[in-house]
Amino acid sequence: MATRSTRTARSARTTSARPRPAAARGIDLPKDRALDLLRQMWEIRLFEERVYDLLGKNQIKGASHLYAGEEAVAVGAVSVLRDDDWITSAHRGHGHCHARGASMAKSEPERVEHYNKMMAELCGRATGYCLGRGGSMHIADVQKGNLGATGIVGGNIPVATGAGLAQKMMKKDSVVLCFFGDGASNTGNFHESLNMAALWKLPVVYIVENNLYGMSVPLEKATAKLEIADRGCAYGIPGEVVDGMDVVAVRQAVAQAVARARKGQGPSLVECKTYRWYGHSRSDPRAYRTKEEEAEWKGRDPVPAYSARLVKEKVASQAEVDAIEAAARKAIDAATDFAFASPLPPVEELEQNVYAPFVWSQRDVEREAELRQRVRAGGPGTRKIRYWQAIQEALREEMVRDPKVFLLGEDIGIYGGAYGATRGLVEEFGEERVRDTPISEATIGGAAVGAAMAGLRPVAEIMYVDFTPLAMDQIANQGAKNRYMFGGKTTVPMVIRTEGGAGRNIAAHHSQSLEALWTHFPGIYVVMPATPYDAKGLLKAAIRDDNPVMFIEHKMLYGIEGLVPDEDYIIPYGVADVKREGKDVTLITYSRMVHRALEAAEKLSAEGVSVEVIDLRTLKPLDMETIAASVRKTGRVVGLTEGYKTGSFISELAMRIQEELFDWLDAPIVRVCAADVPVPMSDPLEDAAIPNLARVVAGIRQALA
Repeated sequence: MATRSTRTARSARTTSARPRPAAARGIDLPKDRALDLLRQMWEIRLFEERVYDLLGKNQIKGASHLYAGEEAVAVGAVSVLRDDDWITSAHRGHGHCHARGASMAKSEPERVEHYNKMMAELCGRATGYCLGRGGSMHIADVQKGNLGATGIVGGNIPVATGAGLAQKMMKKDSVVLCFFGDGASNTGNFHESLNMAALWKLPVVYIVENNLYGMSVPLEKATAKLEIADRGCAYGIPGEVVDGMDVVAVRQAVAQAVARARKGQGPSLVECKTYRWYGHSRSDPRAYRTKEEEAEWKGRDPVPAYSARLVKEKVASQAEVDAIEAAARKAIDAATDFAFASPLPPVEELEQNVYAPFVWSQRDVEREAELRQRVRAGGPGTRKIRYWQAIQEALREEMVRDPKVFLLGEDIGIYGGAYGATRGLVEEFGEERVRDTPISEATIGGAAVGAAMAGLRPVAEIMYVDFTPLAMDQIANQGAKNRYMFGGKTTVPMVIRTEGGAGRNIAAHHSQSLEALWTHFPGIYVVMPATPYDAKGLLKAAIRDDNPVMFIEHKMLYGIEGLVPDEDYIIPYGVADVKREGKDVTLITYSRMVHRALEAAEKLSAEGVSVEVIDLRTLKPLDMETIAASVRKTGRVVGLTEGYKTGSFISELAMRIQEELFDWLDAPIVRVCAADVPVPMSDPLEDAAIPNLARVVAGIRQALA
C-alpha cells in the first residue's frame, strides 16, 4: 500500500462531516460474498439498535459503547482475513466480534450460535461468549482468533503487537488486525507499538476508526495532526486514509495492507473516516455535535448505501437485498429471545477461571521438599553458584527445553541485563529469541501478553520494579484479567522478570519494593526468591506455568552464593520454606529480608531466644498452611518486609493471620517495614529507611515482650 503524500493527506483532511469521496473500485466479489457483507452489516446495525433499546429499559446493564454507523469498517476489514488470522479491538468491540465470528461461520447453525452468544454475553448470561464475565466492553471469542476488546483506550494496541510478534517468530504468515479509535492514537501505547512493529516488521495492520470524537472532544481539539495516517511515516509505516462509510473501500485498503504483511513487509496504518450514530455511551446526550452534522453523516449511511450499490451494479435485485434485512431482523429477535431465556451465571462459580490450573502435581511438591533438604545438607549431586547464575541457568534450560520460550526487554542482549542475569544468552540463542527492545515498558508488557495469548511463552524483563507501573495497564488489566474476562477460554503464560529493593544508594526511583502493588491484582502470581536454589527452581516453574507471573529479584542478591542440585527441578508455587526452625516466635519474610531475618535469629539465639524463620518464596499463591503450623507452635508473629509500611504485603498477611489464627496468638503481630518515605540516596538515610539488623532484632523483642 503506497504511502499517501503529505500534500494529498492535507487536501483530504476532514474537520466537518464531509469525508473524502470513496476511492473504491467496483464490487469485484462473487455474488454470495458481496451479499454476505451486506448481511453482516445489517446484523451489526440491528444488533446495536436492539442493545440501545435494552439499555434504555435496563435489561442490559452496565456501560455499552455502540458500533452503529461504523459497520463498514469492521465488516470490510475482517472480510479479507483467513481463519488463522487474529484481531484485537477496543470497547466499541461488538462490531469487530460480530464480523469475525460471522465471517468464520460455515453454516446457518454456526451463525445462529454466534448471534446467540453475542447477545447472551451483553445480557450477562452464562451462555455468552465470556460466560457473562466480560460483557459489552470485554467481549471476545478467543477460539476464533479474537483476542478480545478492552475498556482501556489504546490498551489493545500492544497486545496486537505481541500477537504479531508471535506470528513472525512461529514462521507463520498470519496477520493481526488491530482496531482502535482516533482517541487511542494520542496514547503512548500507539506510538510505542508502531515503533516496535516497524523495527521488527511485524504483520500487524493498525486500523484507526476515526469517528471525529474521542468521547466528546472533537478531533481538532485533541490531535495536532488531523490525518492520523500521516503519523505512520515517522516510523516508516505506510499510512492510508479511506472512506470508512464504504465497505468496499475499506476492504480494498485493508486487503493491500494484509497482503503486504503476509509478504513480511511489516505493519500498515489504515485510517477509516467514519461516524458513530449514538453517543459515546447510552447516557451521552451528544451535546457536542450538531443536528446538522449528524444528519449529514446519516445521509451517507453505509448499510443502505451498499444495498443501493449492489442493486445499481446489478450484483443483486432489490428483492434480494430486502430479504437480507428481513432475515437479519429475525436473527436478532431470536438471539434476544435466546439471551433472556438463558440462565445467569451461578454465584458459586464466581472465582472460577481467575487462574489456569497448576502444571505441577502433589508428587512435585513432595519431591521438591526432599530435594530442598538434600541441597541444604550439601554434598554429591549439588554445586555452588551465584544468584544471577541461577537465573541465567533457568532461562537457558527452559529455552532449550521449549522453543516457545523467548526473552524480551531492555538491554538483555549483548549487555546481558542490568545485573548480568541474561549474559551470554543472545550468543547462544540469537537475537530472534533474546530480543533487545526499545525503552517502552508498556509495550514490552503488552507484547508479552499478546505473544502469550497467541501461543508463545515470553519472559519479559522490566529493568527495575520501579518501572513496572509504566506497564501496569498491560500486565494487570490485560494480562492478569484476560482469562477471567474471556470466560476461561484463554491462557496467558508469561513471566515479567524485574528486580527491586534498596542497598545500592541509587535513590527513590530505583530502590523501591513494590510487590504489594502486584499482589493486589487477581490473575497474576507474585514470586520473590531469596536464594540461588529458590531463584532457579521458581523461575523454571514460572516459565512452565500458564499464568502471568511477576518474578521479582533483589538487586543485592545477585552476587550471593548457594547450592543447587545438578538435576532438573522446579519449585511449585504456594510452598513456603522454613529456613530456620524455632519455638518462641515466628518471623515471616521473603527476598533479601530472609537473610536479615536469619542474622537476627542467629544473634538472638545466643540469648536463648528461638526464632523460626519462614521464607514465603511466593506471595501469591500464599502458603497459609505452613504459616498456621508455625503460629500454632510459637503463638507470636513478626512480619518483615522491605516494602513501605503503609499498604505493605506484610500488613495484608497480618490481617490473614488475625482472621484465621487469632485464637492461637499470644501477643499482637509486629510489623517491621520500610519507613514511609521515598528511599533516600545517602547511605545512613537509606540504612535507616529499610529494616536493618537492629530494627529486626527490636521487632522480635517487641513480639516477645
